Amino acid sequence: MSVLRFFLTLFTFLLTGSLAHATCQGKAIAEEVYNPPICIPAKPKRIVTLDPLITLGLLIELNAPVVATPYMAITEDEVLDVVKAEKMVDLGNPKEPSLERVAALKPDLIIGSAEAHSAIYEQAVKIAPTVFFKHMDWKKHLQRLSEVTGREGVANAALKAYHTRVAGIRERMKDKDLTVSTVRFAPDRFVVFVDGPDAYAPFAVLREAGVKRTAYETVTDGTIVKRPDWEELANLDGDVLLYVSASGFESGPDNTLEKQVTENPLWQLLPAVQAGRAHRVDRGPWQSFHGIGSANHILDDVERYILADQ
Repeated sequence: MSVLRFFLTLFTFLLTGSLAHATCQGKAIAEEVYNPPICIPAKPKRIVTLDPLITLGLLIELNAPVVATPYMAITEDEVLDVVKAEKMVDLGNPKEPSLERVAALKPDLIIGSAEAHSAIYEQAVKIAPTVFFKHMDWKKHLQRLSEVTGREGVANAALKAYHTRVAGIRERMKDKDLTVSTVRFAPDRFVVFVDGPDAYAPFAVLREAGVKRTAYETVTDGTIVKRPDWEELANLDGDVLLYVSASGFESGPDNTLEKQVTENPLWQLLPAVQAGRAHRVDRGPWQSFHGIGSANHILDDVERYILADQ
């Protein structure tokens, strides 16, 4: 490409973006979204979210007017209770949501995930202004959602209260000279969410609270999970061990799965198990994190099982 052609292309791109901003009668969104810039209503009144996990949870905490979401994959009772109480329409499978149902609802804003829903963007945008967010830190996600829904004040107040609490816990953690391991039991495997730059939200909360993980559970790259086998499980040598038993979407078999693991001699060799410092925590906030409420559940467990540890 010649230098002249490059600058003409750049000028056209900038001009298009400027015109999009200039003609937008609501808000123009350009950061951390799929296919920017996007013009959305200043205060949407009928929101559809295609993501029934953290996006739905954050929108509920913002008290945003959500009219529909996929019910599949909602594992938190408190979230499902709100969804049903608000009579949100079920859109089916979150990977292939029913766009026919979406269109029938006549929403003024559709929200989804760039990673999960980009393939249906062209169809969705024909129905209503569509914002598909890229993956980001959960607190930034909350702030971005508050911006597109016109609820910045709600988000700022919630984050201020969270930061105050987490700072107090972090200060108390300075007196604790111990490491913490975490693991999820799943059928035929273990999953360890590590502490690192891209840590999954519950484990980012642990880091903010001043909780120190073991060397095996701490990374500097973009790793999010490790999947140790029984022999590698010995690397979970923290002074305290927090574990989740999650057999799948349904919680019914969780107790059986826990019994199978905890009765194994290799599990019983772990230092925290031998010291009586292994604790099962609720699968909900630790595996289906949905916002400030989940973060506070994580902090509750830090106070209960780590700060109170003698």
